[in-house]
Amino acid sequence: MKLNSRFNFTVTERFLRYVTIDTQSDPNSDSIPSTGKQKDLGRLLVNELITIGLHDAHLDEYGYVYATVPSNSDKSNVPVICFCSHMDTAPDCSGTGVKPIIHKNYQGEDLVLPDDTTQVIRLSEHYDLKNQAGNDIITASGTTLLGADNKAGVAEIVDACYQLMNHREIKHGTIRILFTPDEEIGRGVDKVDIEKLGAYAAYTMDGESAGNMENETFSADGAKLVINGISSHPGFAKGKMQSAIKIAGQVIAMLPHELSPEMTEGNQGFIHPVSIQGHVETAEIDFILRDFDEHKLKNYAEVIRETAEAALARFPGCSYTLEVKPQYRNMKVMLDKHPEIVEYGMEAMRRAGLVARLCSIRGGTDGSRLSFMGLPCPNIFAGEHAFHSKQEWVSVQDMQKAVETILHLCEIWEERA
Repeated sequence: MKLNSRFNFTVTERFLRYVTIDTQSDPNSDSIPSTGKQKDLGRLLVNELITIGLHDAHLDEYGYVYATVPSNSDKSNVPVICFCSHMDTAPDCSGTGVKPIIHKNYQGEDLVLPDDTTQVIRLSEHYDLKNQAGNDIITASGTTLLGADNKAGVAEIVDACYQLMNHREIKHGTIRILFTPDEEIGRGVDKVDIEKLGAYAAYTMDGESAGNMENETFSADGAKLVINGISSHPGFAKGKMQSAIKIAGQVIAMLPHELSPEMTEGNQGFIHPVSIQGHVETAEIDFILRDFDEHKLKNYAEVIRETAEAALARFPGCSYTLEVKPQYRNMKVMLDKHPEIVEYGMEAMRRAGLVARLCSIRGGTDGSRLSFMGLPCPNIFAGEHAFHSKQEWVSVQDMQKAVETILHLCEIWEERA
């Protein structure tokens, strides 16, 4: 298959619609999904998928969108594959009132965002812009994030469905579609129905630079340190008060600086205190522990324990508890058992005219957990950059290349069956 001008890409128009719908998730909510507004996008997607011809498209009670592109292959043994993206945007930056702007024919200039001119996207600060000469760059207006993470992936998958339904010459097996809520707060596949998907393999469209494919993520634990101090009236506190807040501050200050996120890169893991709250009597510190080697997570928990004990040694009568919970694991463990899943993804990017690169993610994706739920799932580029920030951007041409990659992947699975 050779994709050319006869393909009417709709990915840009879809993306511009999707980003104007606020789908920010909320880590402090106990509801599923965490915010009802995520279903607003889900309902729109269901309507579009049904219009395209995916008549089983539906939104379930938990905010997941499922749909099927029926097989058009003469072969009965083509494995079912799934494409997945998440609909929510990060709590880190506002997603309300997003105003997308297309900067045509980018030539290396600074992109000053009009609603906050202090927000300037510079070539010197955004590495991948050097590959975008002549392309059309989409940004927000300066007061919100854009939502390319991961509405670029959503738009690419929907456009790929449109192309498959309108170009029957592209032979493929059964293709399952999954759009998830709450990925940004770590709950993206909590309620996914793996049996309903019935897929052999999946691909998340949630990566960065065109040509990148990620088969490895961090392994991740969360840790909560609770410090119990001794409260007293501050006017009569001498020799009595032992503030849990101050002890917590000392614990954070005593952690090894070389294990902090700002001091690590590549394959190095870290210990990161992400929040602290409390009062004199009790204080809590929430940590995330990350490493590509799962076994090192236990070492990081022990570092926190030893640090807490060293700090508390100066505060007799005070105590602590440390609770560690698994969050996700390195998907490479599972993907290495099915090497063809990654190999076909790399071939699809090459067929799309890209230089294919296999990478590791210093983070996680829905694919991390899906892989350990029995659905091996690497991550393919969606073209999104500067995630979770007002300077987030994506290029039209990279999104189109992602659509091509999806189409080639569908074809490759059919060819190799």
